[in-house]
Amino acid sequence: MTFSIFFTVSPVARILTVFLLILLLNRIGLPLGLALLAGGLGIDLWAGRSMAAAAGDLAHALTAPELWLLLLNITLILEFGHFMASERSARVILAAARRLGGRNGRALGLVLIPAVIGLVPMPGGALFSAPLVGESLRDRDLPAAWKASVNYWFRHVLEYWWPLYPVVIVSLSIFSLSTWHFFLLQVPFTAVSIGAGWFFLLRRRLDVLRDPAGSPPPAGGSLLSVLAPILIIVTATLLLPATVARLLPQASPTTDKLLAMLAGLVVALALIARGAGRDGGPRLFSRLATAKTASVIFTLAGVMLFQGMLEASELLPAAGRQLVASQIPVELIIAFLPFLAGLVTGLAIGFAGPAFPLVVGLAAADPSISEGAALVLAFSMGYGGMMLSPVHLCYILTRKYFFASLADTYRYLVPCVLAVMAWGAGLHCLLRITGW
Repeated sequence: MTFSIFFTVSPVARILTVFLLILLLNRIGLPLGLALLAGGLGIDLWAGRSMAAAAGDLAHALTAPELWLLLLNITLILEFGHFMASERSARVILAAARRLGGRNGRALGLVLIPAVIGLVPMPGGALFSAPLVGESLRDRDLPAAWKASVNYWFRHVLEYWWPLYPVVIVSLSIFSLSTWHFFLLQVPFTAVSIGAGWFFLLRRRLDVLRDPAGSPPPAGGSLLSVLAPILIIVTATLLLPATVARLLPQASPTTDKLLAMLAGLVVALALIARGAGRDGGPRLFSRLATAKTASVIFTLAGVMLFQGMLEASELLPAAGRQLVASQIPVELIIAFLPFLAGLVTGLAIGFAGPAFPLVVGLAAADPSISEGAALVLAFSMGYGGMMLSPVHLCYILTRKYFFASLADTYRYLVPCVLAVMAWGAGLHCLLRITGW
């Protein structure tokens, strides 16, 4: 009797229970990738699938070409990051900002240094830009919490859409939106994020940051030499999917995107390897076998396997039908799930992996919510939770570097986060009205 009652629990309750268990397992120390894999198996079994059927679903997810292409791309991106986030590259960026901005070059540098280093996703990447931000403010008397907040905030202003970020790659694989549609919706978030950072963080400090009139601009190398490999990858990601689709007509759109990015990564890494050989720098892939790299790879594998198992369980369509018939506004669920996941995990893929498959299913069950409308609401809320998470690695490391407390940095960060979340909610309403 008890066993039968177990299967009478509503589809929504089953999904939410597994979702919360994934977050709980991760919070008590289980790696997120393993927590997601356990959640995928659990939700498949709870949907009434037999052990043999669940094993078959897992095998099908493991043999998907998109999974292995995704893991290969992310591995190359992490290796790419080790070379791009060097001190030499960061100093070139700082010198360029000081030259371009004139007397306000120091303030411009506070935006560009973390943002440009953030072009290449790295675990705890804010720690790479923190020394340069600190150096540019060495002769200015400013609060430690303010410096930590500036470094942390501008480090993440491109994470909404920049195609090298795992969360963007995963989002593009979960949502059926075209790459250009995705970018059109997500790029404005970067402008809002930079604007919020300027208004709430920089605006009142411009007088302190301004250099004396007649100060000579610092010397530095070519900014183009630092950005060229990144531009190659982005150009390939944007322009090559159509060519790949013609060459491989049987491949899925996700495979087309991943193969296009892979081509750009190979060319960019070859360019970096050539330069590293001339400069006597570290060999390519010499730092590949690290705990951080393994953690990112296993997490992404868990995301994709969870997505495949959830789809195989067929609980999402049933949950969608139940929610449509209930009195709970679907928007609240679409907003709450990513926010909670981001807050608990402190990871972008931590809110995208568990929550976005559910978001897509909920949007499909409500004709008034397009995938684009669901995306901007879910992403902005998940991003807000992630940026406020006390376990976010970038947040922990940048606070430790500047010796800033959690409460003091929240005072600067919360208004910026609320501005982004408000933009996401407003854009969601606009997209629902226009039906785009």
